[in-house]
Amino acid sequence: MDSRRALLSFLLAFIVLGSLFLVPSPVAAQCPSGGNTVVLKAPAVAKTPGGNLVGVATTFVITVAPGSGHVYLETWPLARVDMQASARLATQIAGKVTGKNMGRYDVFIQVKADTPIIGGPSAGATMTVGIIAALEGWSVRNDVMMTGMINPDGTIGPVGGILEKASAAASAGSKLFLIPQGQRIQVVQETQNRSIGRVIQITTTSEKVDVVEYAKERWGLEVREVADIYDAVYYFTGHRLPKPEVPPIVVIDTSFLKDDAQRDYQNTTDYYNRVLEELRNSNVDYSTYTALKQALDRAKQIIEGARRDMDSGMYYSALSKDFQARIVIRQVQWYVKVSGPEEVASLLNRVQRELNSTEAFVSGLTIRGYTMLQAVAAAEKRVEEAKKSLQNAWRYYYNSDYWNSVGEAAYSYERIQTARFWAELGERFAGGEVIERESLRATARNYIDESRLIATYIESMYGDALGNDLTSAIEEAEKYYNDGKYSAAIFTAMEARVRGEVFLGTLAIDDMTVLREKLQRMKEAARTAIGLAQMSGIHPLIAIAYYEFAESYERGNTTGDITNAMTFYQYAKESAGVFLMNPSEKNELPANPFEQSTVSTASPSTPESKETSTGICGPVAVVAFSLLPLVIKRRR
Repeated sequence: MDSRRALLSFLLAFIVLGSLFLVPSPVAAQCPSGGNTVVLKAPAVAKTPGGNLVGVATTFVITVAPGSGHVYLETWPLARVDMQASARLATQIAGKVTGKNMGRYDVFIQVKADTPIIGGPSAGATMTVGIIAALEGWSVRNDVMMTGMINPDGTIGPVGGILEKASAAASAGSKLFLIPQGQRIQVVQETQNRSIGRVIQITTTSEKVDVVEYAKERWGLEVREVADIYDAVYYFTGHRLPKPEVPPIVVIDTSFLKDDAQRDYQNTTDYYNRVLEELRNSNVDYSTYTALKQALDRAKQIIEGARRDMDSGMYYSALSKDFQARIVIRQVQWYVKVSGPEEVASLLNRVQRELNSTEAFVSGLTIRGYTMLQAVAAAEKRVEEAKKSLQNAWRYYYNSDYWNSVGEAAYSYERIQTARFWAELGERFAGGEVIERESLRATARNYIDESRLIATYIESMYGDALGNDLTSAIEEAEKYYNDGKYSAAIFTAMEARVRGEVFLGTLAIDDMTVLREKLQRMKEAARTAIGLAQMSGIHPLIAIAYYEFAESYERGNTTGDITNAMTFYQYAKESAGVFLMNPSEKNELPANPFEQSTVSTASPSTPESKETSTGICGPVAVVAFSLLPLVIKRRR
């Protein structure tokens, strides 16, 4: 009787369990009939109840199978930072560097850890390696671990918790730990409490740690810096993917702005002289006159800096300085002219009409070619900045703060003029097929998601270290996106992303030698990105302008100057590649895309993961069936 009951219970359980697999998933997830699976270990960071960071090992089970372009992601337990955007970007980069059409594949990623981890972007490079290995059918070494973000150009970006992750890699038995280039030197802060009578003295000290030497001495762990996904793939698989060729000569020259800069300098100088004379002939009292004269003196110094930049052939920097000077000059002129609230309101309405006219002009342009697209994108971003400043002007006005109201209006007006300038510059470089603005929607969505991921990651690791600057910028980008202003959304999110990366890459480092070494690497990466854009037939106007602006900051001797230079070099790198099309994909693919695979030269045999296999119905069936996994549809 008992044996019959046991048999009946078994059969009933089998029927119930089987019925679960018959319930259709909302995203039609199915266990693939073919494909490749790889298993990689990756270090992550978790927080203790006391708020300390500790390293933990995680397992990534990654399968690529014939499909229709989905990414299935499951984390267990749940990560503290969402990995969706990072998984999507990893898939895009994997397709880009292998030349494969990812619309013919589905990617399944399962992340397993013993404790809730701070996930997010820090595993982006690891996921990219795993997807590439599965695409190509390559085995991966089981004694290699890596941390690092994956950037849209395939470079590996900075992350936090390097020392904690090195500890996790050593504990997991790894022999080689890969970290982002430039993060070898880490700064460790220690807080000590000392009681002096009833007083507790708290002191914080900082110590620089060479991760390469420290890991070797303490754990026997080899640590290497890697610059991009190509190097990372080699260390994991022994296979070399061909890198994009960069021209030996990269032309970075803003002489295309020379005539504009000379004309702008002369106009700004004449404007300064005219307003100075107006101030001298005005009826303002002594204190007002003194304050306004000091403002004009500052403007004059900025104009002199623009002259020096022009003499050095730095024409974008000269234009930028003239722009800064004109804001001050215009604020002084308008403040002298307005005599009451009614005239201030009339002034703001005049700026609004100028804004409306310029916005209509910019939005009405037909974009021809990617060079023009960059310039028009810059124009659209500046229109949105002018709108925001004018809104601030009205807020100051209603608070009876007319000085700041006029100042915001002056900035808005001058920003409008730069928007028109970039739009007209785009017309000069028009050429090629018409590009619809709606085609930028997917790119904008990706940049916003990736930037939000980085901001959340930084907040989870370091709290409110950056205030709400990044979050505010991303919310602003989201608003532009919802309004259909995709170019403005792209550049706003891109700038937020870059600020986050620079923060992570320079965290607690004040050694000028170390900072300048990092700066030179960023500079070279920006040159490479500009060269690749030029090879693709694009004249990367904004990237070249940002590159030159970074050089002007590079001349400084403060950490702030170096950080600003880093930021603009990163802007240059990102903006050079933001509109580059993906390399030619293989259009003629067999029904099973794994029947054709690109095989590169491999190094001598290396330790391989014994869990590498074909098909996913064994090790990662849970990805397809358990808990209705999240699906990310890649946007092209």
